[in-house]
Amino acid sequence: MKIKKILNNNAVVVNDLGEEKIVMGSGIAFQKRKNDIVDPSLIEKVFVMDDPDQYGHLQEMLRTLPEEEIAVSEEIISLAERELKVTFNEHIHIALTDHLSFALERIGKGMAIRNTLLNEIRILYPREFQIGLRAKHMIHEKLQVEIPEDEVGYIAMHIHTAWKNAGACGTDADMTAMIRDIAEGIERAAGVTLSRSSANYERLVTQLENILQTDETGKLYSELNPEIVRIAKERYALANAQALEIADQVEEDYGYSFTDSQRVLVAMEINRVCTRFKDIQMM
Repeated sequence: MKIKKILNNNAVVVNDLGEEKIVMGSGIAFQKRKNDIVDPSLIEKVFVMDDPDQYGHLQEMLRTLPEEEIAVSEEIISLAERELKVTFNEHIHIALTDHLSFALERIGKGMAIRNTLLNEIRILYPREFQIGLRAKHMIHEKLQVEIPEDEVGYIAMHIHTAWKNAGACGTDADMTAMIRDIAEGIERAAGVTLSRSSANYERLVTQLENILQTDETGKLYSELNPEIVRIAKERYALANAQALEIADQVEEDYGYSFTDSQRVLVAMEINRVCTRFKDIQMM
């Protein structure tokens, strides 16, 4: 591999048998010049971008962003790959590094970072969130910057998206937001506000994820028997009407259509939350 362009001390563009690649490794460009041979023992990552725009973006990012920020981002990605036993595609090296650099810039200017899906991310993606907490420690140790938990949530979401793109099952950001909105609709219908750190809210979010989850063919895991649906509609008539309103709002906001079975399951959650709250008040 001959060096074609030096991006920073740890990244170079090389010509490898006529194919252009980006090669990264600690100190890989130290005391090197164009046309020098890359030391193979220093190579840690090799990128071959199919998308010219992404490839160009990665080059520009490696050339212009602070090396210490890039290094921390790469450490976080390597940690996530080890913990999740997966190899992410190249896009996360752009997405996470770009996001992290912007977040650090905002923190440096004293600007607040807010993540409206933080509680849902913590519940739905516990492994990714734990990696995000370790990333928080790494960022503090390497860059002397304290990131808030809201930013931990964003890092967890980037890791989750990369894991999903690498073949893992899961929900995406739109689904997470939809779950939050359904949970809020259930609270309004039940006349209850659940603490976001409570076991009751965690159970509700987890149950909603189960209600929405499908297999690889798109079939719902929680589809009910038609007779059970009929009986539940009669037994929970008010809650079913409230669930229908929630379903209509979800369809308007997200273009997602509930099945009869899902509406009944949401109605049962409304009834459960309402009943549970009344039981607590009577204790």
